[in-house]
Amino acid sequence: MLANDAFSQWLGIRVLEIGPGRCALEMLIKPEMTNGFGIAHGGIAYSLADSALAFAANNHGRQALSVKTAISHFEKIYPGDLLTAVATETNLSHKLGHYHISINKGDRQVAFFEGTVYRSSQIWNID
Repeated sequence: MLANDAFSQWLGIRVLEIGPGRCALEMLIKPEMTNGFGIAHGGIAYSLADSALAFAANNHGRQALSVKTAISHFEKIYPGDLLTAVATETNLSHKLGHYHISINKGDRQVAFFEGTVYRSSQIWNID
């Protein structure tokens, strides 16, 4: 999935761990990811977490699409910060999946993301 995900590649995301319902990603914050105040744009942490959600949810083999997401930011993020996003599946049914994603800078949580996905009946073609 990452091989075809141009946006995650552009962000410089690295996969640390992946499996059905779980995922850990890492990303280094670059100067071009900052806003006018010199801190990371809120969309950067959101994008990292959204990728973790997608990788965890789609790793069951069925195509999953986000239907609701939300993020809370706790600390500023600066260029040079190394972020880790860890996605954990909290509920899975035939049609829906729910996930918590913790975004950390070292041992400190800097943001929390929550997402719900719709699980379609389409199976991923891995060719």
